[in-house]
Amino acid sequence: MKEKRSEEYEVLEEVFDRSTLMTIYDFLNKGVIDEIHGVVKAGKESRIYWAKDKAGNELAVKIYLTVSAEFKRGKLPYIEADPRFKRIKRDTRSLVFAWAQKEFKNLEQAYAAKVRVPKPVAVKNNVLVMEFIGKNGVNAPSLKDVSPRNPTRIYRILLTYLKRLYRKAGLVHGDLSEYNIMVWRGLPVLFDVSQAVPLEHPMADMLLRRDLRNINRYFSKLGVEVLPEDELYRRITG
Repeated sequence: MKEKRSEEYEVLEEVFDRSTLMTIYDFLNKGVIDEIHGVVKAGKESRIYWAKDKAGNELAVKIYLTVSAEFKRGKLPYIEADPRFKRIKRDTRSLVFAWAQKEFKNLEQAYAAKVRVPKPVAVKNNVLVMEFIGKNGVNAPSLKDVSPRNPTRIYRILLTYLKRLYRKAGLVHGDLSEYNIMVWRGLPVLFDVSQAVPLEHPMADMLLRRDLRNINRYFSKLGVEVLPEDELYRRITG
């Protein structure tokens, strides 16, 4: 196996298990990734690395940690009732792999519905490759970090996204807030869509209403004349 060596790869080898490293090297050997650099975001459940493909396009490589103790308890309710994942084993590693597949499928469905999300590129085991939102390894800011110049416009665009997500992609985001909405080149970008659920999921309605309350809460603080929750709900669900 041809391994591209650098300080970044040595750091990867110190952090991740052999299975994860083999998955990353597989993407390198197949040309999905040409080079991988440092961490741009690190959490308890995953890390995101900045990478590039052979054409120089910037990529985000999201690696779910297979040893996260809280993962099983927190994610199981979102997977159990998802008809796309009916025969998932209950061990943590299998759930992590399923969660990566779930995020990839959610991105595919949202992207096809013309919802602005990172374009999905590839997924295998606990590694997800997608479009990097930002430039030169610097993430686009989220709404929690910067207030939009025209909040009313961003609010209306987000409502259009939620409508498309519901009616065309058949999904509810389920964890929407200023923490996982970026603003890039004047447009909002939804990210962290792994927990999004299909409409037939028993929690879908509750999660949608929570998303709407979160969006209204954030934008009302910016002086936007937001729509009442029930009216929003009707507009999105039809």
